[in-house]
Order: sequence, then structure tokens, then C-alpha cells
Amino acid sequence: MTKHLNAQTLNAELDWFYRILDTRFKLYFGHECAYRDVVDVAPPPLEHVQSAYAQFVKQHDFGAHERIVFVLSLIPHIRPQLLDMFFAKNATYDRPFTEFGGYFSSNGQSIFLPTAETALFILAGGNLGRRLSYNYLFEADHTFVNRNILRFDRINHFHPYLSGTLHLSKEILNLVTTGNMGRPVFGAEFPAKRIDTEFDWDDLVLNPHSLKQVLEIKAWVEFGDRVLNEMELKKKLKPGYRSLFYGPSGTGKTLAASLLGKVSQRDVYRIDLSMVISKYIGETEKNLEKIFSQAEHRDWILFFDEADALFGKRTQISDAHDRFANQEIAYLLQRVEDYDGVVILASNMRSNLDEAFARRFQSIIHFPMPGEQERLRLWQNSFSHKTPLQRNVDLMQIAAKYEVSGGTIMNIVRYTTLMAVSKNRLFIAKEDLIEGIRREFHKEGKTL
Repeated sequence: MTKHLNAQTLNAELDWFYRILDTRFKLYFGHECAYRDVVDVAPPPLEHVQSAYAQFVKQHDFGAHERIVFVLSLIPHIRPQLLDMFFAKNATYDRPFTEFGGYFSSNGQSIFLPTAETALFILAGGNLGRRLSYNYLFEADHTFVNRNILRFDRINHFHPYLSGTLHLSKEILNLVTTGNMGRPVFGAEFPAKRIDTEFDWDDLVLNPHSLKQVLEIKAWVEFGDRVLNEMELKKKLKPGYRSLFYGPSGTGKTLAASLLGKVSQRDVYRIDLSMVISKYIGETEKNLEKIFSQAEHRDWILFFDEADALFGKRTQISDAHDRFANQEIAYLLQRVEDYDGVVILASNMRSNLDEAFARRFQSIIHFPMPGEQERLRLWQNSFSHKTPLQRNVDLMQIAAKYEVSGGTIMNIVRYTTLMAVSKNRLFIAKEDLIEGIRREFHKEGKTL
């Protein structure tokens, strides 16, 4: 029923757009027309329509001009033949009309890809004054751009800005056609992976002070909107929340980030720094922008693991490379600060991060190696109830004797359970447990 209602809404919108397009062509070429201007073609009313498309248009308060541009960006995806009239040729020069803008794509069949220039032609025709008055639709502070609804992709940066094709993100396309925004696909265009967890808050074993600080982030996730809006602090406080998690590997930093997403029903994305960081000047910023531009206004939690690789200390300038590296860090600093969601940077050592970042964190949380009582809780909570411990296993003694992290304990649980299953045992043997500890110590260059 929802998709059927959305299809009805889109059909009405496309019919309206066709009348707009027909009117523009007739007026531009001096043919007889029922309208004096495209603005005289009334759009379908959406006030009481509950379809996904109508809700999106109302949410962003699109006027008729925005709707025309937005529908134009939709058409190549849902009814490309509607733009076939742009294939008309200028008989004088035997080539397409320059004023139509657009690109012609051919992979077995020709498709017209509209540009911002195409939109301006539809809105203003040959009227330069009106054309200039509509330029605001493509500026950085317009909803199309600052809400990442539309991009204008030029073939190269030498081409005029308005020659860029109208590029609608896959997520927005899904939302206005199916009602479901969906999630971005991990890859070069979105170098971040969604992470989640089956664990609950009780499984996050931290010292009381660190846990209290993590719960402060949880409070912001739940009540931050009220602080900014109801308490009228939006003009005084930066949007979003920034936190640094630091401490040895395996102490719960990733789990804490995942739990914050789980409790708030927000997606958590771990940034793949191997795909973000580039030796080429300017490429790292571009790769990071792909993430931030999609995450903007989506309430995602962005998690930068081993963040010192990206947000490390600035260096003394000795050559051009150092200067660009420092500019890169300055850009990242500003981009993180402007993000309206939660950003978590994780590092093994606090001192590895540039101090300019540290000053802008709302919280800096230490994830130390677990103490004896925390290790005991971790050991007790980690094994499956289907594989009880052998009677001679004393977890209190093991927790007191071996200083290991939660991540290391889970590696040992994996090994000992595998040994139990492979040897057809119904219990965790002490010899396997000690061997598992020995193996983990050996990986870290330690001995029992």
C-alpha cells in the first residue's frame, strides 16, 4: 500500500513536470502555448498526502522551483524517456542545443543526463535576469547542498560549476521511491563499514570512572536535541559530540562505540583508514568528505579506530609535503568540529593525537587494562553455558595471575572452545585454557 501511494504521488509529479517541460519548449521556440510562463503550471498539492515522496518534500519545505529541480534529478532513474525532447538538434549548427545543458550517455541506448544548466533552462529559458535569480538553488548554503540531497558532478574542475550533472544520492533515491533510505555500500565511494554488536551494557566491563564518562555520551545521544533546542543553546554550542577513547587494544573502545549506537538505534560506521589516507595531496580530504557528506544529518556515529594515523600531531614545516600535511589536519579538525552527529576517535595513546583535536573533545576517556576484579568479571561472562569449566579451573586465580585485556580473553575463549569441540569434550579443560593464555602471551612477545 505504501509503495502504491508513493507511485501515485510520483506519477502526478512527473505529469506536472512534463507539462512544465512542454511549456518551456513551446515558449522558448515561439510555439503556441496555453501558459505564459512555467510558473503558471500549478504543482500537485501535497499538504495531505502521506507518501514517502510527499513527506520528504514537506520536510525540506521545497517550493515549486526546488520541486522542479528535484524531479529533474529523479527522472533519469524512474522515467528517463521524459527527457527525450532534449535530443533535439540545432539545425543551424547540426549539434545539440548548448543552452539545454546535459550529457548524453550511451551504453546500448542513449540517456540524457540533466545538469544544473538544464534546470536553469527549464526555469528561466533565455531570460538572463531570471536565470541569475535561480542560481541560489545550487549554492553551498541551499538545502540541496548542505543536506547532501544533490551533488553537481563536473567532468573536471575546469568546467563551469553549473555544467555538473545532477547527482542524487542512492539513499535519497531509495527514500523517495520506496520509502526506505537504506544504507550506503562499503567501497571507494564510501570507505566506512557499519558495525554492531550482540552485547549489552552489562557486557562492557570498565572501571567506574571510565564507564561514567561513556554514559555521559549516552546521555547526549538521548537528550542532546533537547539541550540544543528546548534549552535554546543551539546558537551557543557547536552541533554534535566529539570524544577521544584511548588505551591499549582490546579494552572495549569499539564495543563502547557499538553499544552507543545500539542503545540509541543509530548506525555506527568504522572508518577504513586504509582507504581514506592517500599519499597524494588533497586526496585524503576528498576521501573523508565522501563519508561526512553522506553522514551529515543522518544521526550516524562515526568511529575512527587507530585515529592517530589520520589525526596525528602536526610537524614543523620543513618542506611542501609538511605544509600540505598540516593543512590536511587543519581541514580534518574543522570537519570533525562541524559534524552534527557523534564522532569518536580511538587511539592506543592520548599523546599521539594533535592537541588541537584534544581541546575540542567534549570528553577524553581512558580505557585502561582491566584490573583484577574486572578481569574476573570478563572471564566469568565470556564462556558459553554449554561448555562449563573443568572443576580444577580457578578463575579467581587466573584473573589475579594473568594481566590480559578483554579482547585477549575472547581470543582465549575462542581457542579453548574450539579445542573442546574438536576433541569432543563437553567442558573447557584447564590445559587448553593455560595453552590459550600462553599463545596470547607469545603473540605479544611475553612468556608465562
